Amino acid sequence: MLAVAEAGLSLCRRVFPTPGGRPAGWSGPGPGREPWIMKRHRTGLALALLLTLGTVAAGVAPAASATTSGPVVHALESGAHPLRTVEPQGDTSDLRPLDGMIGGARVVGLGEATHSSHDFFALKHRVFRHLVEEKGFRTFALEGSWSTGQRLDDYVLHGKGDPRRIMREEFQRDYLWWNNTDYLALVEWMRAYNLRHPHDPVRFMGDDIGWVGPELYDAVTDYVARTRPELTARFDELYRGLRPTVATGTYMEQYLNKPYAERREMADRTGQALELLKRQSPGADRAAYERAVQNATALDQVARQYAFDFTDPRQIAASMRYRDSAMAANVLWWQRHTGTKVLLAAHDAHVGYRTYDPANYPKMQGAFLHDRLGSGYVSVGLTFDRGSFNATGQDGAIHRWTLGPAGPGTNERTLDRVRYRDYVLDLRRVAAPAREWLDRARPTRSIGTDYPDGPHDIALASTHDILIHLHRVEAARLRDQ
Repeated sequence: MLAVAEAGLSLCRRVFPTPGGRPAGWSGPGPGREPWIMKRHRTGLALALLLTLGTVAAGVAPAASATTSGPVVHALESGAHPLRTVEPQGDTSDLRPLDGMIGGARVVGLGEATHSSHDFFALKHRVFRHLVEEKGFRTFALEGSWSTGQRLDDYVLHGKGDPRRIMREEFQRDYLWWNNTDYLALVEWMRAYNLRHPHDPVRFMGDDIGWVGPELYDAVTDYVARTRPELTARFDELYRGLRPTVATGTYMEQYLNKPYAERREMADRTGQALELLKRQSPGADRAAYERAVQNATALDQVARQYAFDFTDPRQIAASMRYRDSAMAANVLWWQRHTGTKVLLAAHDAHVGYRTYDPANYPKMQGAFLHDRLGSGYVSVGLTFDRGSFNATGQDGAIHRWTLGPAGPGTNERTLDRVRYRDYVLDLRRVAAPAREWLDRARPTRSIGTDYPDGPHDIALASTHDILIHLHRVEAARLRDQ
């Protein structure tokens, strides 16, 4: 879309996406990206509300309880299905085992162990293409803002706008990781697909709550002007000073720097506007009414995400929980109203069921989705043994980081001993003793928008349903950097 503290909770690192960045990356939990993308914001404790998933340091200490014996590797190998490539072009028959693992799920969360590695982004593109062609999926959901998703959806559906410009304007600050050549290629493929299939198009959505563009305010107020013109002045008053007039990154930075009381008052006004709209009659066009209410909900979600006291660790945790619950609610609304199957792209922590840091990330998006959808939601985590990625260093600059082979005692060390270079594994069906091994928490790379961070102890089998392991990854190519 889009952290917690500098010496503890690097909280507001990106107001949105940053998957795997600090606390929920916002855009990634607490990792997180996850995905929120709030840059560090110093308010007393130097808290930065980072919405991204966290990361793991390159050198991890061996875990005494980790088991890397031959029987574990053999059991993993017996259930593993090799992948031909991560690149989206060409035959995808090697992904067919994934079809059975996904089954009849309506939403599939596909994670990433870093927020900026080419192989993870390319694999999402490849998996989405395959699911579109073989499983009837029609929506690609990204840990980006709701209004960003609408702009990109207008492009893939109708050719409206220039995707390069949209990505440059929308993916700023902690969201800048999404402005890469791999996602541009995905968006352009989606547009080409829709030109060939105009009556059965693919869609693009954003589920995060770190930012909303001016067009979303216009969408709500235009609807009110058409259907209840007598309320126009009231909505203008409630939304005063909220409609962005500056660039995305600047707007998020300015919002975070507002006094707590002012941010609370702004959220109170967006809440009043939402409730006022909900009280109106849907009229003859119920679909238009429901879209307007959802747009007003997105406006309120952003204001409410900023309306926490980021000097209070308890409120920081509450804000992280709110973010993941709101992202899940947006995905559920989209899936229900469009009727499409959704591939949800986010940090591993955001699509997973268990948090590795309950004090700061109480509950993740994947858990909220599972609560509502049950087996209709499937979580796919990604791991890697070695390679590179982009992330912000302690100096505030973006760097390309390179990690060597995973160390003793880590999940990745054992996973990489399987004879396949890259493979997919159904964690629910792995035989003993690998099942018991997968149930144990041990150091695992979960890298967000900042580096270094971690390590994080993660039990893979209770966090995801399916795992895709890659031997090596390379840093993504960022655009306009």
